[in-house]
Amino acid sequence: MTSVLIVVDRPLQRYGFHLLRDSVLGTDVVGEAAHGAEAVRKAAELRPDVVLMDVRMPGVDGIEAARRIVATGGRSRVLVLTTCELDEYVHAAIRAGAGGFLLKDARPEELLAGIHAVACGDAVSAPALTRRLLDEFARYVPAHRAGAAEGGRLRSLTDREREVLVAVGKGWNNGEIAARFVLSEWTVKTHVGRVLAEIGARDRIQAVIFAYDHGLARPHAD
Repeated sequence: MTSVLIVVDRPLQRYGFHLLRDSVLGTDVVGEAAHGAEAVRKAAELRPDVVLMDVRMPGVDGIEAARRIVATGGRSRVLVLTTCELDEYVHAAIRAGAGGFLLKDARPEELLAGIHAVACGDAVSAPALTRRLLDEFARYVPAHRAGAAEGGRLRSLTDREREVLVAVGKGWNNGEIAARFVLSEWTVKTHVGRVLAEIGARDRIQAVIFAYDHGLARPHAD
């Protein structure tokens, strides 16, 4: 059973999420919040597996709330809900430590799959979707300058791990990486896990951000 805290400022939307929960086994909505400050408080109190977080809310917005929740080091992972017009907010939310993002018009099955994926520590969106969304707003977000610590993490990677990081940055899934480098998917999964640990990324989405930051991936690269 995956416990979920719903953070949306509109009551009708929160009600809709409750209806979705009631129709599907394996998901339990343990609470709801109408703004970021309330979300931070309830996340600490209820310790949900996933915080389903809207971006635009009165007072403390979803980005700052995500940052505060992640900073506690607790078990809760944040899944951001956004729209196509809010790409810059998605980028900021991921940097704040959100486990991933979905568009608000996602189908019910996509939303539920995303919730369960985040609860398991995976990126919620398919790597290819992550890549396309990053490509759309990479042009509008100032380039992040890697510090000495980040550069050190990159240098700590083996040649194979660096190749895997580049592939992740390109939006490839484990099967595609395995085929490209003639490896088993289990071996690729092991490499990805080591890469995440070495660069200090919580999941594949943050690894994509890392790859963009260090010039290993760029919009529309093959």
